[in-house]
Order: sequence, then C-alpha cells, then structure tokens
Amino acid sequence: MAEPNALSGDKAATDTAGNEYLAFTLGKEEYGIDILKVQEIRGYEQVTRIANAPEFVKGVINLRGIIVPIVDMRIKFRIGEATYDQFTVVIILNIGGRIMGIVVDSVSDVITLNSTQIKAPPEMGTAFSTEYLIGLGTLDERMLILIDIDKLMSSAEMGLIDKIAA
Repeated sequence: MAEPNALSGDKAATDTAGNEYLAFTLGKEEYGIDILKVQEIRGYEQVTRIANAPEFVKGVINLRGIIVPIVDMRIKFRIGEATYDQFTVVIILNIGGRIMGIVVDSVSDVITLNSTQIKAPPEMGTAFSTEYLIGLGTLDERMLILIDIDKLMSSAEMGLIDKIAA
C-alpha cells in the first residue's frame, strides 16, 4: 500500500481520494460515503412507484434516459418519519456500473479523513448490521458514521444489484 503522503503514481492518488467522504444527514446523525461512488447530487423529485417493491425503495426516476431506482435511507435505517422538503436531496451513486439513488435529509460537505481518524464500529444493536459500516470517522467535534455503500446496496436484502466482485 502506498504511503499516505506519497502522491506518485495512480495507486497513491486513488488511496488519497478514497479517504474523501460525502457527508450527509439522516435524522440527527451524520453519515459519510466514499465520494468516488457519487455521480451527482439532485433535489428530490417525484418518483414512479413500483408495485411489490420493498417500502424503502421509493420507486424509480428517469435520469437522462436511464431508469434509476431510488432508496429512501430514512426508511431503510428506520430513522423517524420520512418528510420531503427543500433540503431533501437524492445522491446519485454509481455502484459496480449500476446507477441508483439514495434519499437523504441533506448533504453538508466533503470530508477528508486519514486512517487515524477512522475507528472500528462498535458491536451493538444498530439500525443496520455493522457489516455495512466502514467505521466511525472523527473530525474535530464531528462524528460521521461511515457506510460501506457498495456492500449495503449489493446486499441480498436490498435486492438492487448482484453482489459486487472484489
């Protein structure tokens, strides 16, 4: 693995960029996902509901000719009532070549964390399995719950995409 400060070569640049997380809120908690998985951020728009889809799959949107499934993370993580206002956004993700969107309360910023700022997730009864967590990121007084969005979106319970090959 490349030295954290070494910027020579593609591998080192990828390692450095891999420590950037898009910070967003769900309820009172702040979460982070790998910025490299984010394609774009859009305002929430009405979706077309799909019959027999799980409750957390709000439906689909047509994004420049691509049909994109939209997952409401508040419903998925059982975080309060899902309300839609001017701050509600959809983060469009590219996971293993598949485009999908997640609805979050708001997006704040992009945060760079080094390995010393990321702690292992505690083993406790959380809204979702810790297997979908990278860890807890700390920056000054902030704490981000870092989600392994690849694992979460490719999990069998989501049913959105096949398991991503490592």
